Amino acid sequence: MKDYKELLQLTKKLLSYVDTLSLKYMKVRETGESGDFFGEVKPFADAVKEVNDEWKREAYEWIKDRGPKNLYNQQIDSAYDHIETISVQAFFPNTSRSRFNDVVASAKFILTSVINEIEGESLK
Repeated sequence: MKDYKELLQLTKKLLSYVDTLSLKYMKVRETGESGDFFGEVKPFADAVKEVNDEWKREAYEWIKDRGPKNLYNQQIDSAYDHIETISVQAFFPNTSRSRFNDVVASAKFILTSVINEIEGESLK
């Protein structure tokens, strides 16, 4: 039986990226200056996408194998899409604050739920 340490590691890394993006967005809102697309935005978004793609594959496998309560592929898709979106939007001050914060909260909730579920499994 697989222990899903890689999924746990990827989930924690994505959670860290989401926190970094939240801080970046606050800074961009304060200064009003957009990030340089090719120098800053694209390289960061590409790094996030690489982790996000692997996380989605691992999460699907975990859900299929373990069938965790209250976590479904649709939620994984939602978190995946939210993370893709904010990995670019965080660099632009004209991004809606309430929309950005809602998307961040949703992604964090799902990521935290995955972490709690995996860590709970390891205690059994």
